[in-house]
Amino acid sequence: METIWFDNWASLIRTICLTTLGYAAMVLILRISGKRTLSKMNAFDFIVTIALGSCLATIALNKNVPLADGVTAILLFISFQFLLTWLSVRKKTIKKLITSSPSLLFYKGEFLYRAMKKERITVEEIYSKGRQEGMASLDEVDMIILETTGDITIIEKAIGAKKSTYEDVKVTT
Repeated sequence: METIWFDNWASLIRTICLTTLGYAAMVLILRISGKRTLSKMNAFDFIVTIALGSCLATIALNKNVPLADGVTAILLFISFQFLLTWLSVRKKTIKKLITSSPSLLFYKGEFLYRAMKKERITVEEIYSKGRQEGMASLDEVDMIILETTGDITIIEKAIGAKKSTYEDVKVTT
């Protein structure tokens, strides 16, 4: 019990050095891997982020894991994420495997309650998003979509649109 507050200086210096080096390595690897690695997260990206945090914590605090092993694990997780996102851009089956589709929650004045229930979104959350967008009512809204990142997008009535931004939206009936 005597090491609850302080063990020794060597342990403290090791933690400072390995945390700093591990953090620097992770930032460098993330920067090299590109913007997609740092973009808004879907479920797949969230899992990778949790794994990276766990790797960094292990490097920082586990005395049985050398820096090289921890950095290798970080490099592998980022490489897997890079490879899967690279493949998902090229293969629809991979994309469907690792990302969800946006879901339509509101369409032309009507809440789509079945879709809202499936996505666990309440009417109050939609109203809140409308207020955040500065809307006093939903009368001028064509549709409301739950994006793959969990963001709610409000699309005002489109008049004469030739190429819509909602062609990939999943409609639950």
